[in-house]
Amino acid sequence: MGEMRDRMERELKLRGYSPRTLKTYVRAVHNFVKYHRRPAEQMGAGEARSYVLHLIEERQVSRSLVNQVVCALRFFYDKVLRVPFDLDDLPYMKRSKTLPCTLTKSEVSALLKAESNLKHRVVLMTLYSGGLRLQEALQLRLADIDKAAMRIRIRAGKGGKERYVMLSPTLLSTLQDYFKQYRPENWLFYGQSKSEPLHPRSLQRAIKQAALAAGIRKKVTAHVLRHSFATHLLEGG
Repeated sequence: MGEMRDRMERELKLRGYSPRTLKTYVRAVHNFVKYHRRPAEQMGAGEARSYVLHLIEERQVSRSLVNQVVCALRFFYDKVLRVPFDLDDLPYMKRSKTLPCTLTKSEVSALLKAESNLKHRVVLMTLYSGGLRLQEALQLRLADIDKAAMRIRIRAGKGGKERYVMLSPTLLSTLQDYFKQYRPENWLFYGQSKSEPLHPRSLQRAIKQAALAAGIRKKVTAHVLRHSFATHLLEGG
């Protein structure tokens, strides 16, 4: 789908979609075409429905992944091919009503103490104290830390929206220790070189190991830290 891929990438870029979303949508349509072994322009709602049912019934993928594919196919037919396509023929899956997992304050404290790597520990503190999403934290730049106003600028927010969150004195103190040891230049939390941000998998692996070391049996993720922050904020009034 060379030409179609180029057209889809252009439409996504024109609408300001993030590089991550662009990659996800293009991959979803590629897999759809690969599954049916037919050009996308020769297919429609029927083929899209059968592919989504295949993902649900045979592949048994998560609700979130199914809805990503639905979003991608809807976008492809509506904005790229511009062909008649009844969006009701390709509905989103309803979200689960289960409450999100959260950590207690003591569990958050134990998690941070169990992380011996200063860089990883300060990222976890940033996720929690700012209530940030994983990508928001990893896309932070040195210039986003405003010590004078005690706030952090979030550039990579959901939907491309910018916002500010509070910079706590405890986080600032730990960040200053981090600055002295790691000396970041552009990306606040850089990866193998200072020219690239820390990879999400590196942090996800660090969170899992820290949770094990802290004796926390819950499945701990960056998303759990974000929800824990919101819960503790509400509890504090």
